[in-house]
Amino acid sequence: MTNVDINKLTDLKFLEKKLNKNYSDNIFFKELNDNQRKAVETLDGPLLVLSGAGTGKTRVLTARIANLIFSQKTNPWNILAVTFTNKAAREMRERLETIIGPRVNNIWLGTFHSIAARILRENAELVLLKSNFTIINPDDQKRLLKELIIFEKLDERKITPQFVLHLINSWKDMGLTFKDILNSEKQYLINGKAGTIFENYQKRLLDMNYVDFADLLLHNLTIFNNHEDVLEKLKIKLKYFLIDEYQDTNTAQYLWLKKMVKPENNICCVGDDDQSIYGWRGADVKNILNFEKDFEEAKILRLEDNYRSSKFILNAANALISNNEYRLGKSLKTSIKDGEKINVLHAWDGLEESRKISLQIETQIKNGINYDEIAVLVRAGYQTRLFEERFVQIGLPYKVVGVKFYERLEIRDALSYFRLLVQKSDDLAFERIINSPKRGIGPQTLNFIKTYSRDKNKSLFESIKDLVKTDEFRPKVKATFIEFIKLYSIWEHDLDKINHVDLAMKVLEESGYIKNLQIEKSLESEGRLENLKELVNAMSSFDNMLGFLEHIALVNDNDAEHKDGQISLMTLHAAKGLEFLSVFLPCWEEGAFPSQRSIDEKGKEGLEEERRLAYVGITRAKKHLCISHVSSRQIFGSWQNVIPSRFIEELPKEEVLETNIENYNNINDFNDYEFNQEISYNYKINNNFKKSDNLNSTSYFEQTHQNNHGSDLKVGQKVFHIKFGTGVVLDIDDDKVEVEFDKAGIKKVIGSFLKNKF
Repeated sequence: MTNVDINKLTDLKFLEKKLNKNYSDNIFFKELNDNQRKAVETLDGPLLVLSGAGTGKTRVLTARIANLIFSQKTNPWNILAVTFTNKAAREMRERLETIIGPRVNNIWLGTFHSIAARILRENAELVLLKSNFTIINPDDQKRLLKELIIFEKLDERKITPQFVLHLINSWKDMGLTFKDILNSEKQYLINGKAGTIFENYQKRLLDMNYVDFADLLLHNLTIFNNHEDVLEKLKIKLKYFLIDEYQDTNTAQYLWLKKMVKPENNICCVGDDDQSIYGWRGADVKNILNFEKDFEEAKILRLEDNYRSSKFILNAANALISNNEYRLGKSLKTSIKDGEKINVLHAWDGLEESRKISLQIETQIKNGINYDEIAVLVRAGYQTRLFEERFVQIGLPYKVVGVKFYERLEIRDALSYFRLLVQKSDDLAFERIINSPKRGIGPQTLNFIKTYSRDKNKSLFESIKDLVKTDEFRPKVKATFIEFIKLYSIWEHDLDKINHVDLAMKVLEESGYIKNLQIEKSLESEGRLENLKELVNAMSSFDNMLGFLEHIALVNDNDAEHKDGQISLMTLHAAKGLEFLSVFLPCWEEGAFPSQRSIDEKGKEGLEEERRLAYVGITRAKKHLCISHVSSRQIFGSWQNVIPSRFIEELPKEEVLETNIENYNNINDFNDYEFNQEISYNYKINNNFKKSDNLNSTSYFEQTHQNNHGSDLKVGQKVFHIKFGTGVVLDIDDDKVEVEFDKAGIKKVIGSFLKNKF
């Protein structure tokens, strides 16, 4: 069965022809495979459709809704269909419109929050709101919380509005009200003010007739719990429930559904426990795992026929995910015969990894693959940087799904600090950073400085140097400017005295920028800190700060449209639901992927979610899949040894093509490969990994490799380094070895990366 044949199900003319001739249901659904048809025809009672990647879940949902209507089982207005995003809701509505026509407008179809908002507007007075309530935006939420933090005499620099907002949202996603927090140990968070701030926040929202996004579901739950008549009216109106992406539901969504579907339990949930990757934003995989316990006489159907990927890719995905303990279990299969083995690629460092991947991409382009059919998927946003720079350097057109590395807020802020350091007349840089982090410099003060600047024909920086000698500013503002000028005076003195990488770190730390992000304690701030680390890493490849800033200007000049398409560069989370002919998965090393933070915070649950994320990445590929890892990475400008991800070890060897001699272009690449074979796949970890069993991957790697090569080095000995080639040992200082290389000159390297087989 081809994709073209299956897609006929949503072709309007095809369906009208069958309906007008009164074809039976069996004919109507003949383009569905057996399990898809069973899912579409099983209309009563609870049904869980475990839909693997690329198995046609949206087709099943739309066909099932059509069957409910065409079979006259129910009316369109008795159907509730829930998606997770507005985009998914639009796509489902468009598909349904081609099948059932304008009747789609009578279906309750939308996201959890849009449907909850509809219910809330009809019953707003029951939670002391008016029906014309406004949904508050995140910026206004933070402003309101800032007022409450100050009112409670807390330091907003240490207890940030962003942190408090994250905390409150997480409680609401769990279905908890401020009363629940006041009656629990959680009230003692935020210096014992958590419950009070939450309560006052909710009261202020009510006073202004506001709700926040999470309130939409939480107020619904309050109404259902306290007003049984409202719930009963909804149950009379809504008879059949269809839920997309059930594995991504949080506790509040789960409770909301359970309230409405009983006692008939005519609910069909479609999802994939193996693709539950949003635990960090409240999704609870246990909702889908416990479906049979939650709904009596539940049926489970598995959609395992994948119409996207080759057998090599699916076999690898099946083998990898089978290492997870908490799953319902299924095995994807395909009738697609063409394809190729998975390429596991090793590189010395991130630069070499980006070069090797770009070479493979160039080869694929020459072989007829379009740019739009290629994707590079990373675990964390900061990992796009090396690929962006490489693609710009060699002219490969690309797009970053999200924000490009050098356009991210924290990167632009940091670069502005550096720009002002090398060029005091950079007024745009001054304006960006003078109040980042917050220094209490308001618009009125800034406008006054600008006026003085224009009148005196001086830069903004030079203007504040003049103005602090007067009494034009309030004492607190004056002191702030004096401190700012003092910092830049120190940094300017250091500009030619210390390494520019160290100076960059000094600027970010002494300015308070890093400390401000650390205090925030949110997932967003942690990501920004990772991006700043990567920015510092990028600087180490340049001789000085000015050269680096010139490089950035060239990298950012890459906004031209490309008629032949663009390579997609994005995180694995952003790639869910997408597919590409060729996929590259770089940075598969312990600590990076799986994320050490996820394991430290959640133990085995965190590891299993990381493995599900790897499964999602693998199953994005149709035909070509390349997974890569390196031997060393830079962290804040310092090199660290790393070891391959345990997920590579879990791939079935029969489906993997390890990079061999033929894949390399020179002798150094060959030696790189030989080196890889000695150390890469010796890493084994018990599948029942626990948080307490956590290994320090850096020390483990160093110990393994040192025992093999580094214990018997001597001055005068001839050695080989995979990056610098052959040379002679000049000096040994613990694990640092000074070597005079034949071509690269004198270098200080890590002894464990030297071969002494001469």
